[in-house]
Amino acid sequence: MTISLSRRRIAARLKKAKNAAPWRIIERWPQRLSIWLGGIVVALCAILFAWSTEYAFSLFERAIAWHPAAAFAITPVGLVLVAWLTLRFVPGAQGSGIPQTIAALSLSPTQRKSVLSLRIAFAKILLTSIGLASGASMGREGPSVQVGASLMLRIGKLFRMEGTLNERSITLAGGAAGIAAAFNTPLAGVVFAIEELSRSYEARTSGTVLTAVILAGVTSLSLVGNSPYFGHAEMVLELGKGWFAVGLIGLSGGILGGLFSQMLIVASQHGLPGRIGRLARQQPILFAAICGLILAAIGLASGHTTYGTGYQEGRALLEGEALPWTFFPLKILATLFSYLSGIPGGLFSPSLSAGAGMGSAMAHLLPDTPAKACILLGMAAYFTGVVQSPITAAVIVMEMTDNRELMVPLMATSFVAFGVSRLVCPHPLYKALAMKFLAHKSSGSTQPVRTDLSDEVAPPAAQDQEPRLPSTKE
Repeated sequence: MTISLSRRRIAARLKKAKNAAPWRIIERWPQRLSIWLGGIVVALCAILFAWSTEYAFSLFERAIAWHPAAAFAITPVGLVLVAWLTLRFVPGAQGSGIPQTIAALSLSPTQRKSVLSLRIAFAKILLTSIGLASGASMGREGPSVQVGASLMLRIGKLFRMEGTLNERSITLAGGAAGIAAAFNTPLAGVVFAIEELSRSYEARTSGTVLTAVILAGVTSLSLVGNSPYFGHAEMVLELGKGWFAVGLIGLSGGILGGLFSQMLIVASQHGLPGRIGRLARQQPILFAAICGLILAAIGLASGHTTYGTGYQEGRALLEGEALPWTFFPLKILATLFSYLSGIPGGLFSPSLSAGAGMGSAMAHLLPDTPAKACILLGMAAYFTGVVQSPITAAVIVMEMTDNRELMVPLMATSFVAFGVSRLVCPHPLYKALAMKFLAHKSSGSTQPVRTDLSDEVAPPAAQDQEPRLPSTKE
């Protein structure tokens, strides 16, 4: 018996030594190099994506500068074109791209191709650019997550990384690198991967995500420069009366953001009510045209401030320029109709812009709080209310404005908004939308679908069932 145990121990030690041998370490270098290459490629694509969308929106700005009513022709036609191309050729590219990436974490490799592929990545860039050239209120950051995950998966297959890293880890790394390069915020990329893409953070994934995000961030900084997205916003919020703004703005952002998310979830799971809902289901192209006309009307009423990502308006507010208080409700409406039209596009930038408008409007009610501080708190509060990721919201606003002195108030505001938003909208937006993809894939498919990363929301068609289905290994 003793001899048998000794032989087993010797065999185990020999196996361990073999796995730790230098040649085994050398064998892992191709996988490591592929992660490095993937982070750089994702950053380059994110930068090209940014340039493409900026140029596309500049074309729309020239058109409405020539004649304000041009939007009533350009926006409906543009949304019809994008909606038709999406439905006809790339149905997996609609919407933000973050729900698809979250759903991909729970899909089998074969099913994953329907939401993450080079074809969808290319289409996402092209269609989002056309949407912004049409004046839609949407961002490129969410689509950058899907593009990044698609590119990283493809590079992983080229280098045969499946033996060392599973596709779930590669997907997380690509999505995190995409958001880091899109906003030029590396720390936010890591936090986003932990808090939003995957609530269960595995130790073996951490090095992969960190490596991809760091290299994506370094590449972005090298080519774009160390310039914050919304510029430098130096501001300190003193303890005392100024902190009343934390509670009030957090409360407002949680309510408004939660209502926005709840409307999107209800529309996604159950459809719009009445004749409008039937029209959207039976004639989605016509519905996209109607949404385009509504966007043009909102843009005209807002003085052309609700078109596009909202970056210019957010930065203008931080630089002291004044916008009417109606900007933020109109921006919310424009973003809502842009998303309901079914075209590809994200919610990050429009939500930050609407939050900045909300904070600017509430600054008049808070004379003891600097207006710029109210704007920053408003950005974090409304963004948290929409996506229900408080740490990501605080870190993104901090990095995008290069303001570390306001980090504690930003965190406090984000957590107030998070708590209020969960009361209004019990399920996180992206998780709920991801479950729609999972429910669609599980119905009519013989392959098992994992839902272990989406256990907070039950499938839309089976709310009375257990929210967590049995997981299966890929």
